[in-house]
Formats: sequence, C-alpha cells, structure tokens
Amino acid sequence: MAPPFGAPIDAEEIPLRVSLKDVAERAGVSIKTVSNVVNNYPHVTPGMRARVQEAIDELGYRPNLTARHLRKGRTGIIALAVPELGNPYFAELAGAVIDAAAEHEFTVLLDHTRGRREQEVLVSQGFRARVIDGLILSPLELEAEDLQGRSDDVPLVLLGEREYDAPHDHIAIDNVAAARAAVRHLLGRGRTRIAYLGARTDSANRPAHLRLVGWRQELAAAGVPAPDDLVVPVGGWDRDDGARAMAELLDSGVRPDAVFALNDLIAIGAMRVLHERGLRVPWDVAVVGFDDIAEGRFGAVSLTTIAPDKQAIARMAVGSLLRSLAGREEPGGRELTAEFRLVERESTLGRR
Repeated sequence: MAPPFGAPIDAEEIPLRVSLKDVAERAGVSIKTVSNVVNNYPHVTPGMRARVQEAIDELGYRPNLTARHLRKGRTGIIALAVPELGNPYFAELAGAVIDAAAEHEFTVLLDHTRGRREQEVLVSQGFRARVIDGLILSPLELEAEDLQGRSDDVPLVLLGEREYDAPHDHIAIDNVAAARAAVRHLLGRGRTRIAYLGARTDSANRPAHLRLVGWRQELAAAGVPAPDDLVVPVGGWDRDDGARAMAELLDSGVRPDAVFALNDLIAIGAMRVLHERGLRVPWDVAVVGFDDIAEGRFGAVSLTTIAPDKQAIARMAVGSLLRSLAGREEPGGRELTAEFRLVERESTLGRR
C-alpha cells in the first residue's frame, strides 16, 4: 500500500512500475479520478487536479502508452522512411516528425531506404505492417505503378515532389515557385548569368527537374537568357557532387555571376570550389541553396536558401495518419502543399 498522502517518501519504497491504483491510494482519491487527470478530462476541479498531480510527481508515475494504444487496437508506432539519414534535410525532417508524433503519444520508427526503388517498394507494401499503425514515406525512385494494388491496409502518406495517382495523401512544396523565388532574388541583386547546379536526366516530376523549370521560367519572365551551358548535371545530392559540378563549370570556361543549387549540400560544395579558385562569394559569384539545413547558417559565408516549412510538413503528415486511423480520411487521397520562404544571408547579401 502507498504511504499516506503528504507523508515523506523513500525512493526505495517506490515500486518499479507505479499504477493508477498506487497514485489513487497516495492521493486518497478514486482510480477513476486519477484516470481523468491523466487523460486531461476537463471536469476535474483545480484542487483535485493539483492533489493528483502531486501524487503522480512523488511516485514518478508514467502512463502505460503501450497498453493505451493496444486497447484501441494499435501499436502506438508510426514509421518514417527516408532516403538518407546522413542528409541533414532528412535528419531535420525526421526530428520534426518525431516531435509531431510525440504530441499525440506516438513513437516513430525510422527506416532508411537509401533511395533504392526495391527498398521503397518493400517499405510501401507493408513489410513492417504488424508493428506500425501508419507509414510516412519520402521516396526518390518509387513509381506510381508500385503503389497500384497495394494490399497493405496500413495508412500511407507520401512526401516529396514525385507525382502519384494513388489513394494516399501526398505532401510537397511548390518547387517551381520556390525556384522562381530563388532566381528572382538573384536577379534583384543584379545577377544575370545564373547557373543551375543540379540538373538530372531522370523523371520530369522530380525536384531537380521542377527546380530547373522554375529557373527557366523566372529567367524568361525577366527577359534574361538561359543558355544550356549554365545548366550543370549532378550525379548525387552531396557536397562533393556540388564541388565537382562547380569545378566542371569553371573548367569549361563558363563564368557565372550567380549559382542556384539543387540543395544546400551542393551549394556548400560549390562555395568551397569558388573559394579555392579565388572567387569571392557573393561579390564575384552569389549562391543560393535549397533546404535551409543548419550547416548553411554556420559556414565562413552563411548560405541564402529556400526554407521548406519542415515542421508544417511533419504536422501535416502525422495529422493525415491520425485522420486515417480515426476513419476520417477522405477516399482518393489529397494533394497538400506546405509553405516555403526565402532566407537571405551572406552568400547573396555580403556581410553588413
């Protein structure tokens, strides 16, 4: 039996697993009253709530979330599958999803697909279906046909700029508009030879192509030429890919006065090569990235970038899964758009 309410308590007397009954005995109230406080029901007087909360704090009671979810026929776990946890964008997005899920007492299981289609198919088809309540998937190679006839009934939310004709919610930002905002900013700084680092030869509904479309559209709207020699393909997404692309552009004899990069990592690699070649950022070459990763804020020259609202993306994804679990999701799936903003820093403005 728990000691009387208000009496000193010895740590050795605290049971390894404190129950609602222990808290009720400690506070001198019913188990139902403790349950009402734990579940934050409104019809509890402030004095009673404080009394129960004091007992909870003294005993170190923690709700058994596993049991709570199991009573609802759930595991209390959702999965997030991303291409590359080593990429800061996906690491920061994962943190935002974990925070959003925790607000609803869900745990997040992280999966790492390495952007491989076979692994993305395996994840999307529910190989972890017995242990998760829902899946948030950010694919790179998954095709629309891979989702046709999906037999797994675990709710699925798709992230990113791939377009899917499938009955699942899809959350993305407007990549064309975001790229246009980046190029518009550079044009506003007087730059007219703006290179695009990050072109790819694969599907037209992927971020690299959409951002290239935005680059072309904004230059055309301003009446500025968009020669092909300012478009540099990259084979990957990392710093070394950006460094190689920048070196390739300069070695070809092409001299841009600005660079718009597919992502921040490519921009950071490009800035390193510009520094090694004696070109000053932003005076000789201004640079804009994409993703607003933390690393971009702390370089010798801080990086101007497009910042997707990662927290909003996470909240929307978790909210979509919760609606599905509650049976409130509309059939057919929805296209949801998250906001973005241009963050101006030293790589285009210089030091003030």
